[in-house]
Amino acid sequence: MLRGGRKGVVVYDAAGGIFASMRSMAEGEAQIHPGDTDEFAWQAADNPLPEAVDVAVVGGGIIGVSTAYYLAKQGVSAAVFEKGRIAGEQSGRNWGWVRQQGRSPVELPLMMESLGLWKSLPEALGEDMGFVQRGTLYLAENEADLAGLAEWLAVAREHGLDTRILRGAELVALFAAGSRWAGAMYTASDGRAEPSRAGRAIARGAKAAGAHVLSRTAVRGIETAAGRVSGIVTEHGRVATRAVVCAAGAWSRLFCGSLGIRIPQLPVLNSVARLPPGPELLPGQAWSPAVAIRRRADGGYTVAHGHSSVHPFVPASFREAFKFLPAFRASPESVRFRLGREFFSALATPSRWSLDAESPFERERVLNPAPAARELREMRAALGRWLPELAALPYVETWGGMIETSPDVLPIIAPSEAIGDFYVATGFSGHGFGIGPGAGRLVAGMVCGTADSATLARFRLGRFFDGSPIVPGPAI
Repeated sequence: MLRGGRKGVVVYDAAGGIFASMRSMAEGEAQIHPGDTDEFAWQAADNPLPEAVDVAVVGGGIIGVSTAYYLAKQGVSAAVFEKGRIAGEQSGRNWGWVRQQGRSPVELPLMMESLGLWKSLPEALGEDMGFVQRGTLYLAENEADLAGLAEWLAVAREHGLDTRILRGAELVALFAAGSRWAGAMYTASDGRAEPSRAGRAIARGAKAAGAHVLSRTAVRGIETAAGRVSGIVTEHGRVATRAVVCAAGAWSRLFCGSLGIRIPQLPVLNSVARLPPGPELLPGQAWSPAVAIRRRADGGYTVAHGHSSVHPFVPASFREAFKFLPAFRASPESVRFRLGREFFSALATPSRWSLDAESPFERERVLNPAPAARELREMRAALGRWLPELAALPYVETWGGMIETSPDVLPIIAPSEAIGDFYVATGFSGHGFGIGPGAGRLVAGMVCGTADSATLARFRLGRFFDGSPIVPGPAI
């Protein structure tokens, strides 16, 4: 555990590389092409590896950079290593919702803390991340569905949220298309932000607080002494460190597995599209089983399927099947299965490798899956059926994001029992963007020994191995 140290956090972009084939940068920004400047890229002369840091964070998504930011604010030296580009994978490809509504009671308190951080971060960082509080709507097609949504009101009341049920004229006043639904659950204090801005803004904040921020550098593995972390080995050299945090998103299972640490985590592909500026139907975001939309800062919409994602089979799908059965049984219609390239690619990927040779993380710098054509078609049909005001707007961009999902759809934030001073922050199950700042602050506290033990107990890795019942949280 750390309680201070030298200033200087390195954000080493563990998902290195340029988005050569990225189908979307989303959020109104131009697509990044090979040759574009990467402000965090490793350069031996101008942005070298540090010789030593107190904490090395593997993964430059929103969890990793937030961890670095809060460590740096405490004067703890750290390094975030991202093999590709900061927020280049799911942290930059998600829906952009900063949502309390519908969260599991297990993670809701942390999400509420995170919302408070989202409010203060733009001023603290001196950057516009597109964050505004414009509310979340969960739409119900009939009275039975509305009654089902209303069951969550008890959770909202327990935590003092402003959640309520809207019907009729009250719903239409907030959502121009609201008359097509029987009603909605609404939390006005929920927010939205722009994924393409947020992760990099927090990384710049970490750098301003004393962090070294680098990208395009893969961490191949760690070194230990007397059973504890002593260093990491990157493709560009070794860095001595007293602690390592694995916040590598969809890569966490592979990285931790190479160290003998089992992370029950499987990939889920979510497909998303961007519409150009159109009529303002609502100021925030809305979900229904058919389609989910978020109003964007540029006046367009981010659109996703309301209730369907794809699980591409990998060998771990069979090893972890029993643990994921409760989640599948709870919502069998929400996941489609696919056997394809991902299975054979994973099968060919070694589980261990030499630290002085190229690793799997260098062979695939950015996880850039194609969106699922079926989901895109169903999204388009749902727009025509439920939101005809947007039906004529084309898909300006479409993209896929690979979500790392845990068996109970809740985060894993825990120290390793196998390796001293090795910590895991993963399995955010598509909820990581909104909870990112709060989770990063919690991880920083975990490493420094200041985090609330009761909070950490909710997210312990051991819950999947100690006989505890696996109770899935909400999938949305």
